[in-house]
Amino acid sequence: MTTHRLSTSPWRLGAIALATAALSLPARAQGVATDQQLAPVLVTGSGVRNGLAADVPSNSASKTAEDLREQNLFNPEDALKYVPNTSIRKRYIGDRNSMIGGRSFGTLQPSRGLAYVDGYLISNFLGRFDGPRWNMITPEAIARVDVLYGPFSAIYPGNSIGTTVVTTEREPRAFEASARITGYRQRFELYGDANDYDGHQLSAFVGSRLDSGLWYSLSANRQNSTSQPMNYQTVTANAAGVFPAVTGAAVPVTGIQYDEDPKGLKRAVFGASGGAIDHTVQDTLKLKLGFEFTPEIVASAMLGGWTNDTRNSNRSFLRDAAGATVWSGRVTDGTHTFNVPLSAFAPSNRDETHRHGGITLKTKYATGWNGSIVYSNYRIVSDIARQANLPEDQAANGGAGSWTRRDGTGWNTFEMQAAYRPSEGDFTGGRHALTFGVHRNAYLLDSPTTNATDWRVTETTLSQRYHGRSEVTALYAQDAWKLQEDLTLTLGLRHERYVTRDGEQLLRVASCTAAAGVSCMDNGDGSFNRVLAYPERRLSGSSPKASISWRADEDLLLKASLGRGVRFPNVEELYNGTFTASSQTQSDPNLRAERSNALELSAEKDWEMHRLRVSIFHDDVRDAILRQSDNTVTPSVTRVSNVDRVKTRGLEIVWQTQDWLLRGLSLDANAAFANSKVTANAADPASVGKYWLRVPKVRANLLAAYRPSRDWMGSLGIRHSGRAYNDTYNLDIHPDVYGGVSSFTFVDLRGSVKITPQLELALGVDNVADSRGYQAHPYPGRTFFTELRASY
Repeated sequence: MTTHRLSTSPWRLGAIALATAALSLPARAQGVATDQQLAPVLVTGSGVRNGLAADVPSNSASKTAEDLREQNLFNPEDALKYVPNTSIRKRYIGDRNSMIGGRSFGTLQPSRGLAYVDGYLISNFLGRFDGPRWNMITPEAIARVDVLYGPFSAIYPGNSIGTTVVTTEREPRAFEASARITGYRQRFELYGDANDYDGHQLSAFVGSRLDSGLWYSLSANRQNSTSQPMNYQTVTANAAGVFPAVTGAAVPVTGIQYDEDPKGLKRAVFGASGGAIDHTVQDTLKLKLGFEFTPEIVASAMLGGWTNDTRNSNRSFLRDAAGATVWSGRVTDGTHTFNVPLSAFAPSNRDETHRHGGITLKTKYATGWNGSIVYSNYRIVSDIARQANLPEDQAANGGAGSWTRRDGTGWNTFEMQAAYRPSEGDFTGGRHALTFGVHRNAYLLDSPTTNATDWRVTETTLSQRYHGRSEVTALYAQDAWKLQEDLTLTLGLRHERYVTRDGEQLLRVASCTAAAGVSCMDNGDGSFNRVLAYPERRLSGSSPKASISWRADEDLLLKASLGRGVRFPNVEELYNGTFTASSQTQSDPNLRAERSNALELSAEKDWEMHRLRVSIFHDDVRDAILRQSDNTVTPSVTRVSNVDRVKTRGLEIVWQTQDWLLRGLSLDANAAFANSKVTANAADPASVGKYWLRVPKVRANLLAAYRPSRDWMGSLGIRHSGRAYNDTYNLDIHPDVYGGVSSFTFVDLRGSVKITPQLELALGVDNVADSRGYQAHPYPGRTFFTELRASY
């Protein structure tokens, strides 16, 4: 067992002292960071300002429910479309794995993005490409979304070294109800294949607050959507333009498409493969209850459920002389001959049931001491992914395949916090706004794969499995110290202890030899289960923070922030050892924690009708965790490793204005410029000096909304993402194709009218010009929306 720890005595004494202090308060709570830091939205002539409390060291961006009705929003993560310096890898409408990319990290590092809803963690640090569980948020229930940048607050876990997204749902003040129905359709064409893909969604909210102090809300969401093709079966030629040799008789076919891959190599494309077209039906139901024991002492509870029924299909471009579809085997177009594997166009299904519960006890005294206790538990009740081994035409009647389960997997969090807020204008004994807390989160991942004689209904023998647990426990303290009325120094320290245990990989093999850490189990059928068990690991890290803000003028705020964050590897990064006919994953059980030292200098200026923020940021990450896939080999290989050092320097400009050029016109514009490069990597010197993956050099957004009256609204949105790389050595010189990470500019339109005070109709278009963009997978084409919303 490898250890790196603090001495036991101070840790335990500190935890006991802090817990005693918090519990000795008269049940006064302010909530965890995602609740404690939120303040009412300030509305001025320049529109909606940052909604976070003044002592938050991080710069931030905010969107209210009213703001979100000025843009096309189908899934909850669409709220982040126009947020400064933020990327969301939403491949298609209904995507369950929309991952966050930020200032210094791309969507290959999803564990640098934290996500909360009402103070409950929904970050899904379990799978290879598992985004936050946005599905636990009902679009119609969203009250506001806040985005924080960088590891500058001691209140947030180490994963906040990137971006933290805080969603707050509505709490009813009286009886209220609302619902909306949304439909969409897109026409998508690529490689000569053109089809329509559509879907719809119903989102509803009802709630009330009773005279007894009890309040309740029930929110529901149902969506039925179909994606455009996500993946394509390809064969790539070598640098001389020669495809791999294939011998034997081949079926003459038409339909093979040719292009160049991201590295500029000639490529043949045979069709949409790998479960390319995703038809998903998702249902979310959430009940929330709250009770005010007194106006200052409150409790709340939440229980939510989400189900997903997914059917993934494929589409072959190949046709024989009779016009019949060809799904596999040796094929030729008269010029080249190829071998299409049986598994290339194999379909798959997935059925999931998830549960999320949480309890909060807190107080809300305006000044003085407050405290909170928050517990949440996210559990994957059942999750079965069924994969066929045979192509569509044969798999429709059954045949061999595999099942992968994640039943019982999930995470839980616990937070206890005490906070002190001085009285307004008290500069004698009340200069310090204090926050102390204890935090714990624990993740469990268990992912067995079994063989199936009939991939649809019959699983048989265990073929592989990976398993593991991780746990982070933290103590933190933060002080916003008002040195004088216009000068505040915020100091923080967070210390985290990390344990990972029960790490295990199992693989069914033909022969096995026992060794240190390796055991062999005879299955009695000529095969063995080779089990590789990993020792428990203990790591720790401290994260000091410092930020000073100076109100140089009534309308000018200057801020300098310095912070360290420590992001520990997640279970999947350590223990995943998945092998399939088309891919394999090679994780590293000895991964080191990522350590980010970040600096930000910013100036924020308000005028009567304008608000401008300019920020310069620098992020120096040591032992950055890189996930890189090699798709030029079969099976493709994904490797996880540490990179010694990555530095990112950048500039952000955020501008908002209201009623400047035209009464009723609001403009929200932002631009970010980043230079992110590997500066040291002893294990792979050739990567030094190369751009870090999937961090665009430029990100820019514009959202212009015009309201000529209270009943009409029209908006124009522009989203731009500049050059980025998807290859460690930046060899992807031709990024504007399938498999590349392209630059793109998407233009969106929306218009709405209130038919009555309670009924609103909206029409919209995303990607008006039908521009093609890629984040390895192709982004959606031109998509039309209709929406009808009723409220009471």
